[in-house]
Amino acid sequence: MPPVFHPFTAMHGWAMVAGIAGISSIIALGKTGGRNERIARGLLAFLCLTAFGYTQAAWLTIDGDPDLDSSLPLQLCDLAAIIAGFALITEKRTLCLLTYFWGLAGTIQALLTPAITVGFPHPAFFSFFVHHFAIVGAAFYLPIIRGWRTERPWWKGPLTALLLGDLYVLLSMVVNAWLGTNFGFTAHKPVNPSLLDHMGPWPYYLLGMQVMAVVLFSLLALPVLGRKEDLERQAARTPGL
Repeated sequence: MPPVFHPFTAMHGWAMVAGIAGISSIIALGKTGGRNERIARGLLAFLCLTAFGYTQAAWLTIDGDPDLDSSLPLQLCDLAAIIAGFALITEKRTLCLLTYFWGLAGTIQALLTPAITVGFPHPAFFSFFVHHFAIVGAAFYLPIIRGWRTERPWWKGPLTALLLGDLYVLLSMVVNAWLGTNFGFTAHKPVNPSLLDHMGPWPYYLLGMQVMAVVLFSLLALPVLGRKEDLERQAARTPGL
């Protein structure tokens, strides 16, 4: 039997410390510029784009039949990892925007309240934290190293991230009704403790998620609001979406 993971324990704490140290090291390497920056960005992009693959490989080492929830790349953090990988490579504005807002507002919560059951030193434990920290790392890397900025007025970026997030929620509800899955936790709350436990029963916690997204997206927009000259340089470097 694989070791059991319990949130808010020393195991969880050390995983967070290791992840923060890893992100900090990649950003520090990126700050040196030139070839080192390309290596740092390429490493982050690789970890994001291959996240579903190495996560699947890790879970296959556990006995039992895999369910559809873990076999299809339709969880929000699965999609966020793919988006983040392409954002780092292409620097397309919409991809960068989603990486920043979804990564910092959503994926950080996944790290604080992990929806996993297996602990150290099982490969699934490592893959979960590498996967999610890679997304968060990309969300910090784009504004800090690549100079990405969100457009004015301040509400435009949060509104775009919210509307595309709502589209994901609606699609996940359709898929869940069809397949009996729980993508995006829109069918029921995760088994592990989470913020959703304080937002009432279904479907009321879905409304709570909306309110929380509005607040977090609005706050996150403030430190990355672009000046006119920043946005002009950004548009010249990465035209289009």
